[in-house]
Amino acid sequence: MHNNYYLLRQLTEELRPLLLGGVISECFSQNKEELVVRIELGVKSFYIKANLQPAFSCLSFPEVFHRAKKNSVDLFPDCIGLRITGVRQFTNERSFSLELNEDYSLLFKMHGNRSNALLFKGDHVHALFRNNLEADEGLLLSTLDKHIDWSKEAFSLAQPTLKSHYFTFGKIVWRMLEEEEFFSFAPEQQWLRLQDIKKRLEHPDYFIIRHHNSLALSLLNTGEVVRTENSPRKALTHFCQEYLQAGAYTQEKAKRQHQLQQHIAQAENYLTKTRAKLQEIEQDQHYKEWADLLMANLHLSMDGEEKITVSNFYNHNLPIEIKLKRELSLQKNAEVYYRKSKNQQIEINRLQKNIAEKEEEKRKTEAQLVLLQQADSLKELRTLIPQLSLPEKKEINTPLPYHEFTYRGYTIWVGRNAQANDILTLKHTYKEDLWLHAKDVAGSHVVVKYQAGKPFPKEVIERAAQLAAYNSKRKTESLAPVVYTPKKYVRKRKGDPAGMVVVEREDVILVEPKLAMDN
Repeated sequence: MHNNYYLLRQLTEELRPLLLGGVISECFSQNKEELVVRIELGVKSFYIKANLQPAFSCLSFPEVFHRAKKNSVDLFPDCIGLRITGVRQFTNERSFSLELNEDYSLLFKMHGNRSNALLFKGDHVHALFRNNLEADEGLLLSTLDKHIDWSKEAFSLAQPTLKSHYFTFGKIVWRMLEEEEFFSFAPEQQWLRLQDIKKRLEHPDYFIIRHHNSLALSLLNTGEVVRTENSPRKALTHFCQEYLQAGAYTQEKAKRQHQLQQHIAQAENYLTKTRAKLQEIEQDQHYKEWADLLMANLHLSMDGEEKITVSNFYNHNLPIEIKLKRELSLQKNAEVYYRKSKNQQIEINRLQKNIAEKEEEKRKTEAQLVLLQQADSLKELRTLIPQLSLPEKKEINTPLPYHEFTYRGYTIWVGRNAQANDILTLKHTYKEDLWLHAKDVAGSHVVVKYQAGKPFPKEVIERAAQLAAYNSKRKTESLAPVVYTPKKYVRKRKGDPAGMVVVEREDVILVEPKLAMDN
């Protein structure tokens, strides 16, 4: 519930008197998906730290925050120096904004994996923190408030869909209601229970709880209570810190445990194969036996022969056939087999040594795994990690998903294949880049990289279109139609095969398919 509407509503009530008249002095980021806003309140500073990672989004309010001297980037420059004139909570919506002078607003949209911070000018988005959430570009402040009909008549009509009707309750509340078998209650009893829940959410305490083996922030006393607060700002700050620490501990421990278990499994696999090889060599002593048998029969004249049959005194004098090198005497052939026998013994010694070393390595790794499993805190875990015998991770050089060309100072990328097309278009391309593709046939995605403030020259578009036509099934046509559009009008639907996209707006150009580049 750390992003629940009722919590944010209480938070904005607490922030409003604190922040009115304050001046934003810094907006910056020094960690991935983390925004820090510094607000000057007379002689002291107030900090809002927004963790906006898709896996975990949460607000916190540290007393102090030391900005790093390196790897820190300034954001939202247009709001620096502006004064806070209001703190607005949007009705039934997990968003609130700092209203600023000059008609700006800084919105915190706490929507789980789609959380974001947005700077508005008037009713329209002026800048985004997470630029990859392209749907946020079309948000309007005037449309954020949502309506819920709390009348009993609306409750009766919403019986089949109570969860979606009372969407502000959130997952923890509905999970708690399900555990008490709420949906088996009579309608009147359900109505009274929902009114009681709503009243408690509007005047809550704040509980950091352990619920279903996970740390959560709740406005209701449910689960195992770890900490209780009477301030939403303090509750969020403590919860965010403890959740991130617990998450870091769990993830780090699981990662290191997996690495050690993998190391042990690799050692066991090596030992199994090496022991089998050693056993095979130890049981195969025929080279020495053949050499002894040849030495016992030197009186035989076998010059130029490729094999000899003799009595095997190692096996009840049964006849045995031994291969020979025809250019060597029997004695020289025996020396060859003695040498092979000696090499066999060297190999046996080497394998025995390797097995002993690998067994010791496995024993140490198993002991380290026991120590790791006993580590109960992130601090203890991080003290232990440098002592672990973890295999070094090999760097893998992943090839780029495109071929690169340059024409008239513009960079042109051509996708290598269907899978590479998806990576090129979805991961390496920005909304203002120009996207091209041969019309109605399979082919490479082609991208011309945008240069700030410059329109794409006609000859550059034509050259990129020639590449798109050449790298498609229209390669042999004398003139081929090619679509082109800004990348922001290209999207991929869930379930579509590799390389397939939807183009919402396009222009078409006819060009000759052509590969050779002339700058």
